[in-house]
Order: sequence, then structure tokens, then C-alpha cells
Amino acid sequence: MANTGGKINTKKVSRSSKAGLTFPVGRIHRHLRRGHYAERIGAGAPVYLAAVIEYLTAEILELAGNAARDNKKSRVIPRHLKLAIANDEELNKLLSNVTISQGGVIPNIHAVLLPKKTTKKSSEDH
Repeated sequence: MANTGGKINTKKVSRSSKAGLTFPVGRIHRHLRRGHYAERIGAGAPVYLAAVIEYLTAEILELAGNAARDNKKSRVIPRHLKLAIANDEELNKLLSNVTISQGGVIPNIHAVLLPKKTTKKSSEDH
């Protein structure tokens, strides 16, 4: 028997699959290291960050999918993303400084611009 140096031949498992995530933990770790955000980056930091980004993405896409369904469309377009974010209080606050290309504006008419309600005078006043 040949000595393999104590290594057992096992298939490589990504950190994303170990954490049960879809977003790439390794890529986020690389960007954290190359971004010079800190001198050292712990092993748990990219896993946590990937989980947070994945959660936010899923939340926005779910709301945008609902907006698409409300508009009787089968595909999510930037307009649906804009409507989804604007109608959710917390996402609107988080992404208040973000511009979505082709997103349009939220339908809103200021109360001052609406026509005044006129009260009908009764015939007894004359």
C-alpha cells in the first residue's frame, strides 16, 4: 500500500453548500479580503454576509413577484422591483438612495393638488 500522506480522497464540498446557501461564500470572502475592509477576515464573516444578502434578495424578489402578478405579468421587470421596494417600509428606508434604471416613479398626487370638495347649498338658504 502506498502512503497518501494521511489524506483521504474525498470530494470537495463548497462552503456555500455546507452553510446551506445559494450565494457564493468563497467569492464574498475573496471580495472582503481584496476590499481591505479589515486587516483580517474571520471564517464566519463571509458565511454570515452571504446569508444576509441571500435573505434580502429573496425578500425583494418575492415582493417584486407579487407586484408582477398584480400587474398580470409573468416576468419581473425593474418597475416591479421599484414598486416592491417603495411599498415596503423597511426596504424603502434601506434603499432610499438607490436609483433603479427603468423603474419609473411611484403614483402619487399631493393632497393640495386635488380638487376641493364643494358642499351643496340647500334651497332653504335662499
